Amino acid sequence: MPSRQPLPEDIEAHRDHHWRRDPSRAVTSPGAAERFIEDVGFVHCLTDARKPGPSLFIAVCGRRDAVKPRNVQTDPETSDTWRLKDELMRRGKVYYAKMARGKAMFLAPRMIPFFHAVWGVRRADEARRLSTPARAILAVLRAEWEMATADLRADARVRDRVVFARAMDELQAAMLVVPSEVAYVPKFTYIWTLAVSRFPDALQRRVAPETAYREIARCFLTRAGMTVPGELARISGLTRADAGLGNRALVAEGVATMPARGVYVLAPPAED
Repeated sequence: MPSRQPLPEDIEAHRDHHWRRDPSRAVTSPGAAERFIEDVGFVHCLTDARKPGPSLFIAVCGRRDAVKPRNVQTDPETSDTWRLKDELMRRGKVYYAKMARGKAMFLAPRMIPFFHAVWGVRRADEARRLSTPARAILAVLRAEWEMATADLRADARVRDRVVFARAMDELQAAMLVVPSEVAYVPKFTYIWTLAVSRFPDALQRRVAPETAYREIARCFLTRAGMTVPGELARISGLTRADAGLGNRALVAEGVATMPARGVYVLAPPAED
């Protein structure tokens, strides 16, 4: 496991509580998973203790040092996390997609406008920012609303599987398309739909980028207790510059302190 800057034990305990790295708070059901995501704001799906940040897999394990084994196919905790991921997709109460940098991530509905302000592609910008295969897929989904992978690839006439996969990653990162369900019989396939069909109000809300940086930073720091250089950027997908803008805005508000360059600590609540 790569070495990371050690954190004070009170910060680790703060994270244990909020990130469910505690057997007594482990996530064991779809409802508990949704409450966890709503509380934390944004959560990776299958990362383990070797990667920073909150994770559904770690919350299912209920321990700080959870690491996936080499053979994940036979690991019960990985299987439990995978089944929860599938059920959360079907329920559609939280946002799930491959976000910036290809990170499979869950978002609480309250965080969707802020992530969309940073990474979302609006219709007027699609011709300029999306590839030709991505635009072809999007046109089909706008006509059909929901399609399985093979049918979508055929109707969009994107015959190359690699090109199709890249285009789907592009559309997910642009917060235009999400997987809505997964089927395993008669063969494995995702069902895809338009993100706006599930979260219309959140995706249509306009937010200034600077507000988005601040609120993403606030969301993370509140449940992390402290952030070290580069941590927020690695976990959220923000650039380090934008993460810094968000954290410094919290310092200006009095929500956080900056005891060292790039280090931000949640300020204690103000006394009445």
